[in-house]
Amino acid sequence: MPLPVVAVVGRPNVGKSTLFNKLIGQRLSIVEDTPGVTRDRIYSRCEWRGHKFTVVDTGGIEPKEDDKMLTLMRQQAELAIAHADVIVFVTDLRSGVTANDYAVAEMLQKSGKPIVLAVNKCDTLGDVPLDVYEFYNLGIGEPFPVSSVHGHGTGDMLDEIVSHFPKDSTEDYDENDIRVAVIGKPNAGKSSLINRIAGEERVIVSDIAGTTRDATDTIIERDEGRYVFIDTAGIRRRSKVTERVEHFSVLRAYMAVDRADVCVIMIDALEGFTEQDSKVAGYAHEQGKACIVAVNKWDAVEKTDKTMQEYQKKLAQDFSFMSYVPFIFISAKTGQRVEKLFGMIRKVNEMNSMRISTGMLNDVLAYAVARVQPPSDKGRRLKIYYMTQASTKPPTFVFFVNRADLFHFSYQRYLENQIRTTFGLEGTPVRFVIRERSRNDT
Repeated sequence: MPLPVVAVVGRPNVGKSTLFNKLIGQRLSIVEDTPGVTRDRIYSRCEWRGHKFTVVDTGGIEPKEDDKMLTLMRQQAELAIAHADVIVFVTDLRSGVTANDYAVAEMLQKSGKPIVLAVNKCDTLGDVPLDVYEFYNLGIGEPFPVSSVHGHGTGDMLDEIVSHFPKDSTEDYDENDIRVAVIGKPNAGKSSLINRIAGEERVIVSDIAGTTRDATDTIIERDEGRYVFIDTAGIRRRSKVTERVEHFSVLRAYMAVDRADVCVIMIDALEGFTEQDSKVAGYAHEQGKACIVAVNKWDAVEKTDKTMQEYQKKLAQDFSFMSYVPFIFISAKTGQRVEKLFGMIRKVNEMNSMRISTGMLNDVLAYAVARVQPPSDKGRRLKIYYMTQASTKPPTFVFFVNRADLFHFSYQRYLENQIRTTFGLEGTPVRFVIRERSRNDT
């Protein structure tokens, strides 16, 4: 099951984005005193008392505003409400209950979703301000006084939020299951691939781009293990996202990437690589996911004995920012090479989860440094004392050096290639963390 979704809504300029940033622990939403700064929904992961959930920030709701942008923002908020498990209605202590607050409250009550009423800007410690009790008039229930700036009162509010989560809100998949997000631009054949793998019409297939509105899970059990395929709506260029339901489809696609262990990036063989494909792949790369590029509709391509070789050479140039990614040429329609996809998925997942001992890593490091001397500048040479692996998914390596500024990108790339060649880290990004010893010690 997907994680519960909590939508943060309210009229403009009540502090929704500030509260959102406080809950997730980072400055992700733009915060300004000007109403209407947050337009599209922004989401991030949050955890409270062992409960993991997704928080969605929304633009301010102006129920009776005819301005085109404000109308779109209201529509976006309505979509977030429709897909939320719990709604946090943020109000402003300083301005009191307004006519727009009543209108928003009425709209939220019609949704039938659990509503947690947050009275923001209660910035002073001590007794609850008497003005808070005015918000009982909204008819939503107990108001929770909070300070989005200082964090006062957010604990009680979060306790109330998680109390409304569905009992089965945690993902019930086995830890050995491999979760695979099938991503790409619309009409690349993602749903057709899921149907081919599942052997049934599990998801709607249509030639109309944008048919898939949500992310759905299909569980495939095989002798070697279980796979959970997440079909997603196609990720469009932002300028193309005009139909309001498309906005949430893009959000769900990104959330599917976050849930996945492996991302299968679908490319339309007839269209070839596009700018949007690079955006989709780039997001999966940034999230540290194992990746495979599946070139679909290969049966429809007119071929010679060199077609695949030439196509793969062109893709290697297009995906130069993901030089580790393997390619497979498939046809979801005929089933061509679809069977081979399972082996690739399992392999790249293993590479993404690989842990290498510190001793083996430093043997590779010593060999690499002996072959190519580290760079130097003005008589000072880079010294790499040792390296170790800090984490997996993706494999992350920490280097302890004398001067971080001497550890040039080109030498990092060289060491990455040495590590990949030795341990076969195909299909997974690699992260380097540079730790500098005190220069007084060197």
